[in-house]
Amino acid sequence: MKASERVVAEGARRRRRPTKQGTVLSEQLIVETALRLIGEHGAAALTVRRLGAALGCDPSALYRYFRDTDELLLAVADELIGRTLRTWRPTGDWRADLRALGLRMHADYLAHPQAAMLTCSRVTGRTHEVRSVEAILGVLRSAGFPDGEAVRIYHVFVDQTLSFAALDASTLVLSEQARAQEVQAWPEVYARQPAATHPHIAATASLLVAEMGRSGYPAALEMVLAAAAARLQHVRETQPGA
Repeated sequence: MKASERVVAEGARRRRRPTKQGTVLSEQLIVETALRLIGEHGAAALTVRRLGAALGCDPSALYRYFRDTDELLLAVADELIGRTLRTWRPTGDWRADLRALGLRMHADYLAHPQAAMLTCSRVTGRTHEVRSVEAILGVLRSAGFPDGEAVRIYHVFVDQTLSFAALDASTLVLSEQARAQEVQAWPEVYARQPAATHPHIAATASLLVAEMGRSGYPAALEMVLAAAAARLQHVRETQPGA
């Protein structure tokens, strides 16, 4: 999709007539269709021809909603964030709230691994992302983190979550043969290393086989939360009048 000046205001976008499939175009419908097609075809799905065919409309109609495929991709990224926010409810316990949000974000991205690989590195600047930044900073500042600490922890928390989401998603989109080879490498290669030449691998072989078959994100998240809690305790102890 090439850049176009034909994008119009939200209120003027609704089609007067349904598409060939009997649906009325909207930004949300296009985003949901793009997300589905990305899941089926990866980045190759983001063409006006493929989207137009899936929506039953003239491809040029899509320019009324998005200037190009990159703007559409940002909207897809924002939709994934929105889906997480719609099911997350803060409780007032900052550590539990960030844990729940991080795990939910990670799971929601892995439900759409092809889209995760395309969107985890992007900053959308759109509605749901702005809401998420506000919410996370609110959790941290309400817990008592000074602003500088809150921003730093926000940065680490989000980047860690998105990095693991992209990494784990890249494994999910491998062919079955490639995934099987990776899984088998731990028991068939590492678990068989002799103690005489690789004493540390040999000593932990059974633990490696069990650990490396799952995502490291939950453990990494706990490490970040523990470090943040220690930092908050330090802040409280060093504040005047503590």
